[in-house]
Amino acid sequence: MNDTSAHIKRLLIFLYGEEEAERVLPELKALMDSYRGKIPAPSRREYLPDERDAILITYGDQFRAPGEPPLRTLRGFLDTHLEGCVSGVHILPCFPYTSDDGFSVVDYRRVDPVLGDWDDIAALGERYRLMLDFVANHISRRSDWFASFLRGEAPYTDYFITPPEDADLSRVVRPRTLPLLTKVETAQGERSVWTTFSADQIDLNYAAPRVLLEMTGILLHYAFRGAEIIRLDAIAYLWKTPGTSCIHLPKTHAVVRFWRAVLDDVAPHVLLITETNVPHAENVSYFGEAREDGRGTDEAQMVYNFSLAPLTLHALLTGDATVLSTWASELSPPARGATFFNFIASHDGIGVTPARGILSDEQVRRLAERALAHGGHVSYKTNADGSISPYELNITLYDFLNDPAKPEPGTDAARFIASQAILLSLAGVPGIYVHSLFGSRNCHECFAETGRARSLNRKKFDRSGLEEAIADPAGRPGRIFNELRRLLRVRREEQAFHPEGEQKVLDIGEGLFALLRTPPEGGRPVLCLQNVTVSPMHVTIGAGHLPGLDGSCRDLLTNEEYRTERGVAEVVLNPYGTCWLTT
Repeated sequence: MNDTSAHIKRLLIFLYGEEEAERVLPELKALMDSYRGKIPAPSRREYLPDERDAILITYGDQFRAPGEPPLRTLRGFLDTHLEGCVSGVHILPCFPYTSDDGFSVVDYRRVDPVLGDWDDIAALGERYRLMLDFVANHISRRSDWFASFLRGEAPYTDYFITPPEDADLSRVVRPRTLPLLTKVETAQGERSVWTTFSADQIDLNYAAPRVLLEMTGILLHYAFRGAEIIRLDAIAYLWKTPGTSCIHLPKTHAVVRFWRAVLDDVAPHVLLITETNVPHAENVSYFGEAREDGRGTDEAQMVYNFSLAPLTLHALLTGDATVLSTWASELSPPARGATFFNFIASHDGIGVTPARGILSDEQVRRLAERALAHGGHVSYKTNADGSISPYELNITLYDFLNDPAKPEPGTDAARFIASQAILLSLAGVPGIYVHSLFGSRNCHECFAETGRARSLNRKKFDRSGLEEAIADPAGRPGRIFNELRRLLRVRREEQAFHPEGEQKVLDIGEGLFALLRTPPEGGRPVLCLQNVTVSPMHVTIGAGHLPGLDGSCRDLLTNEEYRTERGVAEVVLNPYGTCWLTT
């Protein structure tokens, strides 16, 4: 037995006991062997991210054109407008579904025919690093699996969780205020099934080894279909044990380690990323522990940097980057081969739970008030003590930052672009939500149609209409689109922005977020300066801020040169202005 096999066996013993592990191992080996050698690594790039990587987060039907599958329209838009800007694309769940815009999956192995087919997915993967969603925690109420459960058919009778009436569920942490259990009629009579997210999203029972094997097969299927990054959706809630919080349980982490070990053996170029909208310390636990072979960590290669969004918005709201700077200065870099996935906006809105312990309750309350004042909504979660607290802000990023009732076109666009510049300056892989490319406004019509707060930030585009809008450089979509493309193109040419490059936060004033980035193997550093205030800012830069400063420095974004006098350069930042300086 090799080291990988022994590791996998130990994990199975931890999950199910030695007897059950021995029973499962032959079937697992057969499953892994069925994919071995059939998932070739792409030859065109390194599998670990570098400074050239930026990932677009989008729905499969985000761009629509008459007579064309939306996935094909998506590739056409990427090829036409974002070549040399993004290296990858995260397609949010692209499978048949019944609710939650894709996260209530009916069939994990089929592409929703409304979007296209696996050939369309493969075409995207030919040019872009493909990231697919693995909705591992739950499945649609209308899936064949659940229908078989209702009929009492083996093995599906064990696929779902039916806790006894006396089970202690008082400590369960919830991301929703909806009931935890949903009553259903089965062949054996009325049963209560576990539904963490909604009555249409039935949690899977990983205490049954058959479920783990089934889902492992699906994970490998996505790798076979070209996924180079697989997103583990809602992974924190995967394992349930009554009497506990049912979040971040040791066996949940063991499952992530298990999937990582399986992929390392069968498809080592495929990366895992965990989606855990929780406080920062809990979030980074999904990196796991450093591996003995020096190849990063033993769980996910990437985790979402959830705290970044609320802290960035707090800085831009208050004109004070102190909290953001302090947090960034204390970020512990993960082991080599692991990194953060940085994002400011997403399909889920702006999570505020990850700011707990960093921002005060009053500061979080002000963020929520801002969202409500600007036409958004606030979603709440149920805590272990039964209380509720804000969970996420449902609003577009542009409308959170800028008052829709009092538009100031110059300042508004600059403030929005500042949020993206902060995102792009930090160590890690940047994720750009598709609506951030255009500075989208709240879609109140979408909310009226669905009644779901998240719909405010999920508008779909007619491709021709969108292209007409971004062709106007003076309009909001065109100005923001062109500026973000410029930032992305500059970033990918500088090794200082490599995820493993050194990151040092500098204290140059509370109204300034200042970050020194240095290439991992040494070389030309970049000093990223971001004004987070509505006022111009004069900044004095010396060799202590930018190593090698001698004679002059240059802004990578404008090519403006700043000459030194008596060893320092004077830089003027416009309101919400960005400057990336190098020697």
